[in-house]
Amino acid sequence: MAQVKVTLVHSVAHREPRQRAIIKALGLGRIGSSAILPDNASTRGAIFKVAHLLSVEEVK
Repeated sequence: MAQVKVTLVHSVAHREPRQRAIIKALGLGRIGSSAILPDNASTRGAIFKVAHLLSVEEVK
């Protein structure tokens, strides 16, 4: 199963509460924190909503 590494590169301060909740649901907290997540439709949808705050890499 493919996985993606998601890293928070911008602050969630002054963002909409919905965007903050998505970041928390992805398992990210502070700038620079990373999480390895399964590459499925629900993860991709969450990443799409806050893509401007994240860096995404594929993990083999």
